[in-house]
Amino acid sequence: MDDPRPACLVTGAVSPYRREPFRLLAAAEDVEVIAWREAGPPVAGLTVHRASQAGAVRLSASGRYRAVISELGGRLALPGSYAAARARGVPFVLWTGVWEHPRTPFHRLSALPTGHLYRNADAVATYGDHVSRLVEGARGRRGGVHVAPQAVDVEHFGAPVPPAERRRARDRAAGEGAELLVLYVGRLEREKGVPELLEAWRTAALGPGARLALAGAGPLAGVAACSGPDVRALGYVPRSGLPALYAAADALVLPSIRTATFTEPWGLVVNEAMLQGNPVIASDAVGAAAGGLVRAGRNGLIYPADDVPALAARIRALHAAPELRRRLGEAARVDALGLSPRAWAAGMTRALGAAGAARGGRNC
Repeated sequence: MDDPRPACLVTGAVSPYRREPFRLLAAAEDVEVIAWREAGPPVAGLTVHRASQAGAVRLSASGRYRAVISELGGRLALPGSYAAARARGVPFVLWTGVWEHPRTPFHRLSALPTGHLYRNADAVATYGDHVSRLVEGARGRRGGVHVAPQAVDVEHFGAPVPPAERRRARDRAAGEGAELLVLYVGRLEREKGVPELLEAWRTAALGPGARLALAGAGPLAGVAACSGPDVRALGYVPRSGLPALYAAADALVLPSIRTATFTEPWGLVVNEAMLQGNPVIASDAVGAAAGGLVRAGRNGLIYPADDVPALAARIRALHAAPELRRRLGEAARVDALGLSPRAWAAGMTRALGAAGAARGGRNC
């Protein structure tokens, strides 16, 4: 007999990027969300419980759920929700985006319990193939690991931008008469590779017709603002203004680096920009490159993280070849269209099915 209870998804926050994927999963699989940091505004069709980490564990253990899904995060919420699932005898699905474990002393200590979760979760949902490879190595087998691809709102970010709106965005980001606009979108922090990007831009020396625009906020905002007349710091750009900015640009660059605490799990700005036909220059420390969305020579260019001359060479290559930019950009849009909120929800349904907890017990 089918278990009539909902499943629960334990997560830190219901971010704007997660609202539609979570809603679709709730509609398909009757899943409630337990958010232990930030619940966000109400979403029609989605039940969200705001709780502390301890409260999330109590809800997971309450007996009201047929399965527990938990993201790989929360020092109490993660092990507690796993223990709750085991105590209640219901399936546990781990959801993870980690493809290179952090190297701090704490994270070295956490490697053993994390490995235990990889091996003993009834199923694992991952951000992409790069994460699946790590999980399968830890599990010692391939079964039970399913990709729920990192997704953005395809309708919002992929909608055609009116020419007048595109011109206004380009004038703001590059000024009149710019021949090339390379765009960075994200936090202005060390781990995102902003210093390397600024150095590579100076090394590329493209001349007065090229512009680099950085959209975002963070501790390196002042450095970006003082990097010369061919570099523009746009500050924070709201979600509503991003499609026009992507449409105005000739390429997106995401130069993330590896640190002791951080390796870029994915980089959703890559999806967003590709939906507007942007070729992407990404470091090999970006999950969207390691996971196969950015493909060198098809829809973008990839270079070794921290390698400033290599990044400068990729920027020069796109500057010198408008036809290459056009060809890469056309493929980029096609490739990004498949990574939708619906595709994410389908991946999570497959993971629930592998755990024997999809609605009706189906192995989807």
